[in-house]
Amino acid sequence: MILTTTNSVEDYKIFKYQGIVSGSAVNMPKMTMSFSMEKYYSAFSETVAEVKEKAFLDLKENAEKLNANAVVGIKVDVELTTSNYILVTVTGTAVNIMQK
Repeated sequence: MILTTTNSVEDYKIFKYQGIVSGSAVNMPKMTMSFSMEKYYSAFSETVAEVKEKAFLDLKENAEKLNANAVVGIKVDVELTTSNYILVTVTGTAVNIMQK
């Protein structure tokens, strides 16, 4: 499956729009007793990457349910809640494409 933030895929033609799909994921913050800014930012970065990966898997599964072979126009939204949860939502248009 091709995933892209652009509205088209080079050398491919969109022949059917299946609909808007999304995927989302949220983490559970890990509590630690010691604090280090370096460790905090490292852990935060790793957590965002993990949650984003889960959201993209959810997006792909939802697109596959519509029998799409690509998702175009993907928008990624990362939010940090007041409770320090990281929420990632990805949204795009599920389409069927074929090579020109």
